[in-house]
Amino acid sequence: MEKIAIIGLGYIGLPLSLQFARSGTMVTGIDIDPEKVEALNAGKTYIKHVPGTAIQKVLTSGRFTASTDFDRVREVEAIIVCVPTPLTKTREPDLSYVLDTGRAIAPHLRRGTVVVLESTTYPGTTDEDFRAVLEQGSGMKAGEGFHLAFSPEREDPGNPESKVAKIPKIVGGYTPGCLEKAVALYSRAVETVVPVSSCKTAEATKLLENIFRSVNIALVNELKVIYAAMGIDIWEVIEAAKTKPFGFMPFYPGPGWGGHCIPIDPFYLTWRARQFGRHTRFIELAGEINAAMPDYVVSRLIEALNAKQKPVNGSRILLIGVAYKADVDDMRESPTFALLDRIKALGGEVEFYDPYVPEIGPTREHANWQGKRSIQWNEQTIRSFDAAVIVTAHSSVNYEQLVKWVKCIVDTRNALARIAASLTSDKIWKA
Repeated sequence: MEKIAIIGLGYIGLPLSLQFARSGTMVTGIDIDPEKVEALNAGKTYIKHVPGTAIQKVLTSGRFTASTDFDRVREVEAIIVCVPTPLTKTREPDLSYVLDTGRAIAPHLRRGTVVVLESTTYPGTTDEDFRAVLEQGSGMKAGEGFHLAFSPEREDPGNPESKVAKIPKIVGGYTPGCLEKAVALYSRAVETVVPVSSCKTAEATKLLENIFRSVNIALVNELKVIYAAMGIDIWEVIEAAKTKPFGFMPFYPGPGWGGHCIPIDPFYLTWRARQFGRHTRFIELAGEINAAMPDYVVSRLIEALNAKQKPVNGSRILLIGVAYKADVDDMRESPTFALLDRIKALGGEVEFYDPYVPEIGPTREHANWQGKRSIQWNEQTIRSFDAAVIVTAHSSVNYEQLVKWVKCIVDTRNALARIAASLTSDKIWKA
């Protein structure tokens, strides 16, 4: 396949587009955001871990161009869809981006085109919902007129060792013929392609991966609270348990959960399971524990300030990090927003510092914080805060200076563990 289109040029679609282009495929990247398209065609990036030089290189080669025009799918032999799959306000799957994309491309499908959905969703989405809009709009049948498949995205932002070409790609096809075509497509750009028996199996595989993480994060978050009450450091316990060479995999606690995957994807299965008369008790319990962690962090902040004979009300609080993960600029579902809301509700004056997020952009969930800017990192500014909460452990933050300049620090990430003992004191509280 010499020409493909990738729809949705975000954290998944853009790196995938660049990898296909590097592999010799002509790629048309399509996005509904004209500012993204304009930036890409100018060789500029809007994702911190995707360098502008990588974009410039594929532009110069002539193997990549960006567009807002869905008519361009007429020119290609394969279409990969990488659009968001959020939850509604009632925590039900929102397939509007997927289905709207299907309706937009269906009239332009050529016979023999391969269409792959990568957006994380519940089992049955590709075979049922997505297929229906494609067939209705194109007048062709999946497996006959066009080929249909699902291949779950796998991306590890902020990990310099993670490369698109090296991450094994799961692929499930609507028919055996669809699977064959989809495997051939990804084999152009990815070293290892793993075929599975159906689209539903591929969809379920992605959900298992994220549910596995959600449940284990909830476990260590619960243990953190329990062990703290006993005077035991969960981080020391995990380091000790890691020495076991079998039967243990370390997971780490935090101030909650974040990113597009863990807070959202498990509930796609919860919703789908109800349609089969089943209940996902384990998944829902893990969600409750993880969602409650910001409240625990605030309780620790209250304890820490009380020890200094100060209330939260009227205190200046600095949150370190608004991105959900270290060394990325992705704010989706970040627990920082819950902390901002809770501290403000208690009467605290709350600010944030994030070297990757100079300003909070538009978000569907937290529009009230849009436009808020990161403070500047300097001694005078940092010393003006009564307490700091480390929410995201960005590696570029100068934690030695933070410890010297702030009277009270709540560390949710064990970020201060590597600082010399001479710099630590009773001013540091773990949460």
